[in-house]
Amino acid sequence: MSNDVTLFNQEVPAYLKKAGLDDMTKALSGNTGLKRISIRGGVFRLMVNGEELVKNENRFINIVIVNGGRHIARQFYASQYVAGQALPPDCWSNNGDKPDDSVESPQSKTCDGCPQNIKGSGQGDSRACRFQQRLAVMLADDIEGEVYQLALPATSIFGRGDVDKMPFQQYAKYVGAQGKSINTLVTELRLDSDSATPKLTFKPVRYLTEQEWLIAKEKGDSPAAKSAVTQTASTTDNVKPKAIESVKAVAVAEVEEAEVAEPTKRPAKKNATPAPKKDFVDVLNDWSTDDA
Repeated sequence: MSNDVTLFNQEVPAYLKKAGLDDMTKALSGNTGLKRISIRGGVFRLMVNGEELVKNENRFINIVIVNGGRHIARQFYASQYVAGQALPPDCWSNNGDKPDDSVESPQSKTCDGCPQNIKGSGQGDSRACRFQQRLAVMLADDIEGEVYQLALPATSIFGRGDVDKMPFQQYAKYVGAQGKSINTLVTELRLDSDSATPKLTFKPVRYLTEQEWLIAKEKGDSPAAKSAVTQTASTTDNVKPKAIESVKAVAVAEVEEAEVAEPTKRPAKKNATPAPKKDFVDVLNDWSTDDA
């Protein structure tokens, strides 16, 4: 009978190379199939089920954005982040209008009228309920690989920057104004070295090849991509509520943000050759650093 290690070191049959995990295996193994990219501490971190797998201390990575939340989400934690402890948010909203139906103790019937949405309800002049926009992304050098959740804090969503260092909303409008779709591009995701807190900026790098674009469209419609734009990071990390006597901890309050107000709502390069397919081990090796 085959030894497991020997079996998985063998060449995978061609018809199984893109099979991935089915729903039964995910359920039985406890694998949600959804990974996320964190920027805690100003470092790109690959998180799997709440555990840091590898980190990449480069200031930028290239990604392909395959899906994104159509609304600015919100989430509220009753107290400050405690390192090493994690709980789900006390209240959250995927549409930014009202608390999610699954919230046990909503802070208000609507987000606009919520006391946690008032300037000064959080630390300093900040709001206790924070803005967040969730994206489903892929690593540009592993276009056939995993879909990752990327949750943007307010400082990475709103505001204005130079054309090579744009916050996400400015970037999306810039790309749209060129008559292009975001999922046709490789996007540079950069940690802003001028920001006191972890902040991401966006810049277009190149067009996808036809083959890459077809894969990106397919991945954008996948269950993993749809989960990435709807689930809170605590759900992605399988964080379960538990009683903590003195302090409630925060699952994903990874950065302390300055107050950033949501804007008032009002009614050709040559195709590059696709990078060779990498397996997951290769991707992890790329992310690991000698001085990590």
